[in-house]
Amino acid sequence: MTPEKRPGPPLRLRTGRRTVEISRPGKVLFPGDGITKADLAGHYRTVAPRMLPHLRGRPLMLERHPDGIDGPAFMQKDVPHHFPDWIHRAELPKEDGAVTYPVCDDAATLVYLADQACTTPHRFLSRADRPDHPDRLVFDLDPAGEDFAPVRDAALALHRLLEELELPSLLMTTGSRGLHVVVALDRRAPFDDVRAFARGVADVLAARHRDRFTTEARKKARRGRLYLDIGRNAYAQTAVAPYAVRARPGAPVAAPLAWSDLDDSGLTARRWTLSTLDGLLADDPWRDPPRPRSLRRPRELLTSLGRDEGLPTP
Repeated sequence: MTPEKRPGPPLRLRTGRRTVEISRPGKVLFPGDGITKADLAGHYRTVAPRMLPHLRGRPLMLERHPDGIDGPAFMQKDVPHHFPDWIHRAELPKEDGAVTYPVCDDAATLVYLADQACTTPHRFLSRADRPDHPDRLVFDLDPAGEDFAPVRDAALALHRLLEELELPSLLMTTGSRGLHVVVALDRRAPFDDVRAFARGVADVLAARHRDRFTTEARKKARRGRLYLDIGRNAYAQTAVAPYAVRARPGAPVAAPLAWSDLDDSGLTARRWTLSTLDGLLADDPWRDPPRPRSLRRPRELLTSLGRDEGLPTP
C-alpha cells in the first residue's frame, strides 16, 4: 500500500448487532506504513473483546487525525452532532458548564470512532455514574532520555512497593514513550484522596532511590532521574486505553504486559504494533485481573513507610 492509494467506496463492517459504514476506507492514515482507515477499523473490531472491559461506562477523549498522523490533529471531548444516536453519551460538569463525552460500550462504537479517524481513545479513570470517584489509579513512567532500562527498573520497584502496601497492580506499555502501572480501586475514595495517596507512594519510592527517581515536576530539577508522574489521577484527566493504537510511525499499540516481561532487556513502549497484533493477542496477561481494593489499609501502611523514610506525616 502507498499513501496515494485510492480511498474507494464505503466499506460496511458487521460489528456485533450493527453494521458500521467506513467512509473512504482506503484513506491512508499512517503514510510511512500504508495503514488505512479500514486497517484501523479492522484492528478495533478485532481487539474489541479485550478492549471493551476497560472502556465500558467511561467517558472518552478522542484523539483524531482526519488527514493522517502527519497532518493536523485535535483532541475531542464533546460528542459532535453527527454521531449516531446509538452511541452512548455522558454529560459531566466542567468549570464553566458541561461536556457531553462519548462512552464506548460496544464494538460498533469502537469501529465507528475509527471511521472518524480517531486513532486513539483516551479513557477516564472513573466511570460516568461516579465521575469523582476513580476505579483506577495510574502511575505514568516515561524515560528521561532514550534509555528504557530506567523505566523497567522504576516499574519493578513500584510494583514491589505496591505489594508492600497490599495493592496488586497491572502493567502496560503506553505505545508512546513509557509504561503505566495500574491499580484497581473500589471507588470509595474521591480523586483528591487517590491523588494524595499516589503522591505519597511516589514520595516513598523517590526517597528510597534518590539517585534514580524523582517527584520533581520541573525538568531542570530532575537531573536525569526518572519522573514518577501521578498527574493523571484527577477529575477529567485521561489515560490511554489498553489495545489503543498510537499516532506514531509503525502504529504502535498500548499493550497489557505480564510483570515477567520486565525481565526482557529489549522491552520498549512500542514493542507491539498493528502489524504484530496476532502475537499480542496470543496471550492475555490481564485475563485474571485483581479485584478492586480499598485504600484504607494501604494508606495506613504508607504512613508507616513514609515515617521510616523520614517523610512528613500527612
